[in-house]
Amino acid sequence: MAATLILKPSPSFSAHPPPHLLHASSPFRLSTLFFRPTTTIFSPPFHHHNHTSSSSVTVFSTIATGPDRITRFESPESESDLISTFNDKILKQEFTKRNSGRYKQDSGDGVTDEEVEKYIQLVKQQQQRGLRELKRGRLRTAGGSGNENAGFSYKVDPFSLEEGDYVVHKKVGIGRFMSIRPSIPEGSTTPIDYVYIQYADGVAKLPVKQASKFLYRYNLPNESGAPRGLGRLKDTSVWEKRKIKGKVAIQRMVVDLMEVYLNRLRLRRPPYPKNPAMAEFASQFPFEPTPDQKQAFIDVEKDLTERETPMDRLICGDVGFGKTEVAQRALFCVVSSGKQAMVLAPTIVLAKQHFGVISERFSKYPNIRVGLMSRFQTRLEREEYYNLIQEGELDIIIGTHSLLGSRVTYDKLGLLIVDEEQRFGVKQKEMIASLKTSVDVLTLSATPIPRTLYLALTGFRDCSLITTPPPQRVPIKTHLSEYSEEKVISAINYELDRGGQVFYVLPRIQGLEEVISFLEKTFPDLEIALAHGQLYSKRLEKTMARFVDGEIKILVSTNIVESGLDIQNANTIIIQDFQQFGLAQLYQLRGRVGRSNKEAHAHLFYPNKLLLSPAAQKRLEALEECGDLGQGLQLAERDMTIRGFGNIFGVQQTGDIGNVGIDLFFEMLFESLSTVDVHRTRPVPYKSVKLELDLNPRLSSEYINNLDNPIEIINGAEKAAEKDTSSLVEYTVDLRRQYGKEPYAMEVLLKKLYVKRMAADIGITRIYVSGKTVVMMTNMSQQVFKMIRDAMLSDIHRNMLVFEGDEIKAELLIDLPKDQLLTWIFQLLSELHSALPALIRY
Repeated sequence: MAATLILKPSPSFSAHPPPHLLHASSPFRLSTLFFRPTTTIFSPPFHHHNHTSSSSVTVFSTIATGPDRITRFESPESESDLISTFNDKILKQEFTKRNSGRYKQDSGDGVTDEEVEKYIQLVKQQQQRGLRELKRGRLRTAGGSGNENAGFSYKVDPFSLEEGDYVVHKKVGIGRFMSIRPSIPEGSTTPIDYVYIQYADGVAKLPVKQASKFLYRYNLPNESGAPRGLGRLKDTSVWEKRKIKGKVAIQRMVVDLMEVYLNRLRLRRPPYPKNPAMAEFASQFPFEPTPDQKQAFIDVEKDLTERETPMDRLICGDVGFGKTEVAQRALFCVVSSGKQAMVLAPTIVLAKQHFGVISERFSKYPNIRVGLMSRFQTRLEREEYYNLIQEGELDIIIGTHSLLGSRVTYDKLGLLIVDEEQRFGVKQKEMIASLKTSVDVLTLSATPIPRTLYLALTGFRDCSLITTPPPQRVPIKTHLSEYSEEKVISAINYELDRGGQVFYVLPRIQGLEEVISFLEKTFPDLEIALAHGQLYSKRLEKTMARFVDGEIKILVSTNIVESGLDIQNANTIIIQDFQQFGLAQLYQLRGRVGRSNKEAHAHLFYPNKLLLSPAAQKRLEALEECGDLGQGLQLAERDMTIRGFGNIFGVQQTGDIGNVGIDLFFEMLFESLSTVDVHRTRPVPYKSVKLELDLNPRLSSEYINNLDNPIEIINGAEKAAEKDTSSLVEYTVDLRRQYGKEPYAMEVLLKKLYVKRMAADIGITRIYVSGKTVVMMTNMSQQVFKMIRDAMLSDIHRNMLVFEGDEIKAELLIDLPKDQLLTWIFQLLSELHSALPALIRY
């Protein structure tokens, strides 16, 4: 439906009355350039003479615009330079991709359209297999019929709900479950069960049969958390917006991941040789690998030695399950072939732990040099490391995000290993992402990912799961009881008597000092320390390092206890007021102990059983039933799904989940995964784009005389545009560097080239004007159009666009002179082009 809006005049329209009224309703197409290439010259024939810049003289130029003829004596200084703005954006993107060109890499010509199509079909096949398995699992869990062709859904059984639970009705929004009561429907004599749900403006009464088709849980089972507000029965517009926002976020995540895959497919590096020494290195592993470990070894070796596409694999498994050995075999394969490797950890404590393990493992190979970089080193020590890395004298470099700094220049970086990537900050993640485009990458995560999620996401990210505990690991004994000082002292003494260390965890900072005081009085000769998120990072790191080294015997902390640490001597954890933790938090905390072959103990204390909420009592019962290794994963699978999903996509999506609730969010996610093939927009050949705008600029003789070889320069510009956007940007930058800012007629010519290039990238084949409507013919789907439009920054352009059939349309309320119309189209396409990096182009 057409919408009228008021636009502020753009500086680009300064020479004519501004088009302040625009209107949205119709589509586009493109024409040919006035200057046609007569040669195949691409590189600009610039000889770098000192020509007078056009900005310092008055430029006389004439532009033919159909029957009208506009003479402009100089390009208005107030007019914004749209080309420079666009160039800056593209150059910034290229800079990020190359990461300043610091990392050397072997690359080829990229993949063909046929290879990309083959990949997409493979993704779809893997998706279908994963989703079928997922459906089977859901049906088995729910006691269903086992029909794997049934629609996939996370809908909830109303009879499993309890009073006060937040639920989501797909059409109305978030409400609070009240009860299920029988009632006799009008015109019947037989009572049926009805579900009663409280909303902001009333109570909904739904037959149970109907409710089971539309209701979802808002929270995880045994978790609490109020939504931002309840839905309204009489006005569902806010809910619809939240649902759309969640769906757009999901679609963008899916296509972002596909784009990463496709970008990596375009890279090439020679496969690493299968060095006979690799078998010898593997034989030195002192334990019998678990089946999951063996498969991970095979996966990584194939990635490195049989594929030309750089590896990007996630190894997922709890601490002590053998991820580090997988990483070390990858290190040996790469480093023994003459490349360097970087091991990146989120904290110096984890980095030091990796350094100790890796140094010991490689101690039999004196030619492989391992180094640790830390902010605790002196400036001279760091400078020495910078030089060693740059000269290739260090083979394996271990450290925190300081390894990503501009001072660190690698001679021949081949492998990046990232531990617990989700714990890095936003800036560090961006730097890691830029590195990932140029080297083999292995990511380690101690956050469990359920096999159901793994199967559903197969094809989007290479992932190896290690869920089998080593045979020497002993199940953790879980003790639940009412709190008493005597029980705490007894538990601590038991661990100290066998030479171990103790974690003591509380839900809040407020109670830590009181516990410290109690422990110091009870154990005056012991080293006891405090750890929580409000401590300075250096102090926190030093405390954790001393605990790892065994200097601190009791660590009193919040749940900040690091998930990645492997402290084999800490085999008792005390969790006070456990009822204030979520089920998944308790699973993670309990997993901090039991890393060795010693029997570990987790003591969970509550204040008074009679004071526990029903949800806390259920949590207690569930934990009592799940003491064996691996059962905790099943117990907390739903919560782990959220965390695991964040791991795979590199971000936590709790905000998007909060918009619609957990169950509906995941149903929408898997719907998006099932229809991934519609999230495509194929670029078209530059020469096939038609810009039907009767605007033929004529360059002044003065400007032509100022050029070294006018014909070659014009032909070179068209040739650059035909190649790709980066080439056109580079060509224009060189042109301006040599001759200064071009006169207006040349700017119009360049804008036409840019418009055609951007249109080709987006999949637009023709741009034309029909009355006051600009029409763009496109091959993109409506889903892709909506995603691009929603990603546009300008409300003005976004609100003007409509999609009809295979056309994108924008209606103007007034006629614009053709040069201004070209500028407007340039601005619009630039916005559409900017929205594309979040999508797939192939």
